[in-house]
Amino acid sequence: MRRRHLLVLPALSLPTALRAQPARPRVVASFSILGDMVRQIAGDRVELRVIAGPDADAHGFQPRPSDAEALRGAALVVRNGLGFDAWMDRMLRAAGHRGQVVTATEGIAPRPMAAHGHAHGGAERRGQAPRQVPDPHAWQDLRLGIGYVRTIAAALAAADPAGATAHAAAAERYAARLASLDGWVRAEVATVPEARRKVVTSHDAFGYFGAAYGIAFLAPQGVSTEAEPSAAQVASLIRQVRAEGITAVFMENMGNPATLRRLAQEAGVRVRGQLFADALSGPDGPAPDYEAMFRHNVALLVPAMRGDAP
Repeated sequence: MRRRHLLVLPALSLPTALRAQPARPRVVASFSILGDMVRQIAGDRVELRVIAGPDADAHGFQPRPSDAEALRGAALVVRNGLGFDAWMDRMLRAAGHRGQVVTATEGIAPRPMAAHGHAHGGAERRGQAPRQVPDPHAWQDLRLGIGYVRTIAAALAAADPAGATAHAAAAERYAARLASLDGWVRAEVATVPEARRKVVTSHDAFGYFGAAYGIAFLAPQGVSTEAEPSAAQVASLIRQVRAEGITAVFMENMGNPATLRRLAQEAGVRVRGQLFADALSGPDGPAPDYEAMFRHNVALLVPAMRGDAP
C-alpha cells in the first residue's frame, strides 16, 4: 500500500507543476527606435517583435513573409506614421490584423520638408519649388519623443490592462529621463557659437533636432535614403561648406556614403564620424537605445561644430 501511495502522489502534483503561465501580449514595432521605447516601458511584460531592426533602413524596408506572419495575433502594433513606415499598412492588410494599432506621432504637428528625390526631381530641374511633405523624423526632438512615450504607454495599457499601472509608472520614469537628457543636449549645444551651428549629413533626417536645438542641418539627399541628389544640389552644397567654413560633416549608419565622401573631398573637409538617425545600432554598438543615440550624436556634433581637432 505504501508503494502505491508513492506512485500516486507525484502524479497528483503534476497539474500544479505544469500549470501554464498566462501568455504575454505580443507587441510588434515597425522599427528599432519604437521597439526600444516599447521595451523601456513594458519590459518583459510583453512579447516584443521589431520588424526593421538595428541598422535597418526603414525608409525603403522590404518586409519578408515571416514579418507579416508576426502580426497575426499581435495585441498591439506600433508604427511611426507620417509616411515613414507606410509598408506597415500593407503588412497589416496582408496579415488580416485585427488587433490594436497605434501611431506614435498621433497628436504631433509635423514640420514640413521638401520632397526631394526621383519623383519630384523634375520640378526642381524646371526651377519650381519641390512639393512639401510631412517630416516623419519627430523622434529627433526629445520633447516630441516624450509624446511618443506617452502615446505608446496608453496603447500598452489598453492592450495589457493587467499591466496598466506598471506601464504608466515606467513611462513616467522614462519621460523624466528624456526630459533630463533634453536639458543636457541644450546645455551642450549652447557651448557652440550660434554662427558655427551648421552640420552636413547624408540625408535630411535631423530637421526636428535642428529646430529644437538651434542647429542648421544641410543634406545632399532629401527625406529618403534612396533618393539621389542632383549634381547641381551637390555643387551648391560644396560651395556653401567652403564659403561658411562648415567643419561638421557626418555619415549616417545607413545609405550610400559615396555622395557625402565626394562632397567632403571636394569641399576640403573631413567626415567627422557616424551619426544615428533612423535606426539604432546593435547591442554592442554606440547607440543601442534611444537615449544612447542622443548621447552619441551630441558627443560627435558639438566638437565638430566648434571646429575642435578630431
